Amino acid sequence: MKKKTTIIASVVIVVIILIIIGRRSSREGNANLFAQPSFGQFDIIVTTTGELEAESSVDITGPSLQNNRRMRMSSFEITDLVPEGTEVKAGDYVATLDRTTFENTLKDAEESLVTLQTTLEVTKLDTAVSLSGARDNLLNLRYSVEEAQITLDQSEYESPQTIRQAEIALDKAKRTLEQAIKSYELTVEQAKSNIRKAQSDVTEQIQYVNDLRVVLEQFVVTAPSDGMVIYKKGRDGSKITIGSSISPFENVVATLPDMSRMQSKTYVNEVDISKVKVGQKVEVGIDAFPGNIYSGVVKSVANIGEQLPNADAKVFEVIITLDESDPILKPAMTTSNRIITNSISDVMFVPLEAVQTGADSIPFVYMENGTRKVVLTGLSNENNVIIEDGLEMDDIFYLNTPEDPDKFSKLVGEDIIPVIKQRKADEAEAERRAQEAAQQPAARGGFGGRGQGAGAGQFPQGGQPPQGGQFPQGGQFPQGGQFPGGGGAQPTQPTAPTGDAQ
Repeated sequence: MKKKTTIIASVVIVVIILIIIGRRSSREGNANLFAQPSFGQFDIIVTTTGELEAESSVDITGPSLQNNRRMRMSSFEITDLVPEGTEVKAGDYVATLDRTTFENTLKDAEESLVTLQTTLEVTKLDTAVSLSGARDNLLNLRYSVEEAQITLDQSEYESPQTIRQAEIALDKAKRTLEQAIKSYELTVEQAKSNIRKAQSDVTEQIQYVNDLRVVLEQFVVTAPSDGMVIYKKGRDGSKITIGSSISPFENVVATLPDMSRMQSKTYVNEVDISKVKVGQKVEVGIDAFPGNIYSGVVKSVANIGEQLPNADAKVFEVIITLDESDPILKPAMTTSNRIITNSISDVMFVPLEAVQTGADSIPFVYMENGTRKVVLTGLSNENNVIIEDGLEMDDIFYLNTPEDPDKFSKLVGEDIIPVIKQRKADEAEAERRAQEAAQQPAARGGFGGRGQGAGAGQFPQGGQPPQGGQFPQGGQFPQGGQFPGGGGAQPTQPTAPTGDAQ
């Protein structure tokens, strides 16, 4: 029995010790939930994730067909491409494009060239033959004229009738010769035109074939300068690689970035974009090197939002230029960007999780002394919020909701509640006015589209038309096309054509 009592007593002692340790641990844990206000510079920061890229780069391009309208090619498929990150020198091999379709085009063009060259030779031969026959005919006609002239000369002592017949025969021979000469001249001009046309077709086709051969050589892509090969991204954001296609008008295969000047391309959501301005300072962290922080500045902010793949909200592109260079920085590295949109000096602030709100939306903090203290909050960032009134520097408060919040029934600082409510009302009114202004259409100044009032193309004072609600007699505007008072509405007059148009 004594032994059993000893065991029970030991168990009780162990339980008591565990309870004491648990309470001590609980008290120590609760001690970590307390904090005091901080004082100093308060930075309002927009945090984004971005990607490093070179500020400038040289494009590695494939064939360009923009200077030759006869060339038709919808796209070029990349059949081979050096690995991304490869260091190359000017002239080094970078990629190969599929030549099949273009080689067939070149073959057809070469066959067409042979046909045109044959046509040119045939045209020259036909011209030579036809002109030779025409020249022989002219010679015969000249002989005919001479014979007619001799016949006329020999009929000097013949009868008038015979002389007249000889004269007519000579006249006919001369006219026939003149017509033949004109016809020959036209034939020569036509022959020259046919040969020029055939020669032009051949010359144009030769140039086309040569252009095709030059372009075909560009299907083996080389580096235009020294650098590191970085794959180009397409419109959908995916990298152009083996199997991808490029168009003749967007023919960039890859890029050679200038590693001496780097920038981070990031996207800011539409809620925060109004805070971001060009020239703001940025702290740029590199995920691959957590200890490295680089200074930067906002270089540009997009005016138009876009929707990225697999994202619901609209975002705006922001470019951040790094102030310094580092050999370890490489394109496509992920960056953590802290854009400092505003800095306020000498203010009190506390962690966001310390500020609570009740059903009436009045902010307060739980104090160590068991009370709730009303606070007037100001601007906030991702971690802290400014306290404009309600706390002192030596106040101690809970960092989050205590275990028994119902025990904190006493509310301190109720005198600033009216200030808080008035501020909320002012903010609501400002937001309402902003929404109304955004919804109202642009003011239209009557017919003339300028200003307001009778002098801007509107009705006279009072918003009524002249005399009895009607326009002047005849349903037309007064002289000059204006309402009384010099209104700006004027009838449209035809505009005389400018230049040489008649």
